[in-house]
Amino acid sequence: MSDATDPSDIRNWQRRDERVTTSGKLEVSDVSRLTAIGVRHVVNLALDDHPEALDDERALLEDSGIEYIHIPVPFDAPTRGHVNELRAVLDRTRAPVHVHCIMNYRVAAFLYLLDLDEGVHEHEARARMAKIWNPLESDDPRALPWKDLLSR
Repeated sequence: MSDATDPSDIRNWQRRDERVTTSGKLEVSDVSRLTAIGVRHVVNLALDDHPEALDDERALLEDSGIEYIHIPVPFDAPTRGHVNELRAVLDRTRAPVHVHCIMNYRVAAFLYLLDLDEGVHEHEARARMAKIWNPLESDDPRALPWKDLLSR
C-alpha cells in the first residue's frame, strides 16, 4: 500500500501506516479503490441501519476478495469490549486492513486507546485522534459516552 495511490477523497481518509488505513463511510466505487491499494480486510464499526451505511457492504467486499469484519458500535454506547474486538482483528490480520465507520470518529477514538495501550505518549495519541475528532475536548452532548470511554 502506498500514499501515492490512496483514495484520499474518501470521507476523513487517513493512512495510519503501511498496513492500516481508516475512513468514514464507503461508497460502492470505493471497493475497487481499496482493492487497488492492496486492502485485504475491511473492519466496519458502524451500524448496518445507519442511513449512510453502504448497502450490501459485506457482499460487495467479499465479491472483491476482501474479508469483511463487522464490529457494530452504537455511537451512544461504545465499550472497551468493542475496542478489544478491534485489537483482536488487528492482531490477527497481517495483510493491509482498512477500518471505517460513518465519519471515522469511532475509529479515531478506538485507535487513540490502542495507541495508549501500546505505549504511545498521550499527547501524540491525542494529536492523531484530533486530526479527525477529539471527543475529549468537545462540547457536543453526543461526545459524552466517548469522553467517558476515553477517560477511563
